[in-house]
Amino acid sequence: MNAETRTNAKTMSMIVTKGSLDWAYPPFILATTAAAMGVEVTMFFTFYGLSLLKKKLNLQVTTLGNAAMEMPMMGMHMTMPNIVSAIPGVDAAATSMMKNLIKRKGVASIEELREMAVEADVKMIACQMTMDLFEYKMEDMIEGPVLGGAATYIEEATKSEINLFI
Repeated sequence: MNAETRTNAKTMSMIVTKGSLDWAYPPFILATTAAAMGVEVTMFFTFYGLSLLKKKLNLQVTTLGNAAMEMPMMGMHMTMPNIVSAIPGVDAAATSMMKNLIKRKGVASIEELREMAVEADVKMIACQMTMDLFEYKMEDMIEGPVLGGAATYIEEATKSEINLFI
């Protein structure tokens, strides 16, 4: 790939597999930014990432397995050791802290980013197998996504200049 191709990518696809609050931001920020830059974006939502398309979101942060998680507190950055995750209520507290931080810093909500993606004509594909597996219905989901399977995503990915797995 030459330098001109790298700087002029016009298509991007991504697989979205995570449905927690902290993992919801990267795909929507990247998708909306790319779309604003004129890139044609396809997002394939599968497994737990599919829940990001639900009309009603109740996103949580999990501290378990997130050893790099630091939160600004008391004038410093405090890390959350994995052992703390075993204490009841820690995820709820971390979620509350994260939501407050997002609001305080003026960061767009996932609902707002998702709406921006729809308005920017980001193609969103809800994985049919995951819909069946978790017994979701299209009426549970926001307007805009289409149903598709792995072959639908692969067709998009083989035409894309940028492919991401998030």
